[in-house]
Amino acid sequence: MRAQFVFGEVWVGLRRNLTMTAALVVVVAISLSLLGTGLLFVKQVDHTRSLWQSRVQISIYLCDQTPLSTQCAKNGPVTAAEKAQISHVLTALNQVVHVTYLSQQQDYQQFRQEMAGFPALIANTPPADIPASFQVRLKNAQADAAPVAAAVAGMPGVDSVVDDSAILTKFYKLLGGARDAVIVTAIILIVAAILLVANTIRLSAFNRRRETAIMRLVGASNFYVQLPFLVEGMIAGLCGWLIATGLLIGARAGLDGLQQYFPFPITLSTLDLAQVVTITMLIALVLCGTTSFLTLRRYLRV
Repeated sequence: MRAQFVFGEVWVGLRRNLTMTAALVVVVAISLSLLGTGLLFVKQVDHTRSLWQSRVQISIYLCDQTPLSTQCAKNGPVTAAEKAQISHVLTALNQVVHVTYLSQQQDYQQFRQEMAGFPALIANTPPADIPASFQVRLKNAQADAAPVAAAVAGMPGVDSVVDDSAILTKFYKLLGGARDAVIVTAIILIVAAILLVANTIRLSAFNRRRETAIMRLVGASNFYVQLPFLVEGMIAGLCGWLIATGLLIGARAGLDGLQQYFPFPITLSTLDLAQVVTITMLIALVLCGTTSFLTLRRYLRV
């Protein structure tokens, strides 16, 4: 098989259907970039979940001068004996890995460190608003949170119990919804790309029907006849993938930029980007190649 002939036919096809090819490249680029952004979003959420789950704990806030609960308002600030009793109950629980006591000053300093990216919040939060607390690390953040919280809730000196995992679960649902919306949109565009690939290849085959008929008469095999059209579709897909790769590099920078608004920023690595770019390249080749093959198999049937 002469490669010169194949690439010559590919060039003729691309030149004759320049508008359709350009539209195909654009649709493939947009669909792959959206799908890739969704995959990058998935990796970002997974990395964030892993880091935050390692930091998830139960915060048991103690009664102080500005109590939130009725019990604290009635009994007043926590006493040393009540602190010792709370600590004893927590350390005796099998679900608890470690218990740390933070004074009001220590708690406020930790608050300032974690919220360093939100100066307005720090400025509007006086030290008196952050009470002393017990920070409890659990063996299983999701399964053990409820029984541990129930064991200390209502004890003398306990103002409130905050389960970090419950807050993160709502946040994960929000991120998951945004991720799913991006992926669904990408899938819709991929379907549109499949239809556009089929139409482009069909139009290209129709424009070259005379050459195809001559090749049939001289005994050319089906593969030899179809190969230029297959290569044409895959080249258009690769052009769309190259554009999508540039957009994905920008999407990675955008996702990394969003991390400045979170207390524990996590950036995507070059390996993460390379994996997504490779996946989108394979999808582009399979999408355009398979669609071209199936379209030609029907259209050029002897």
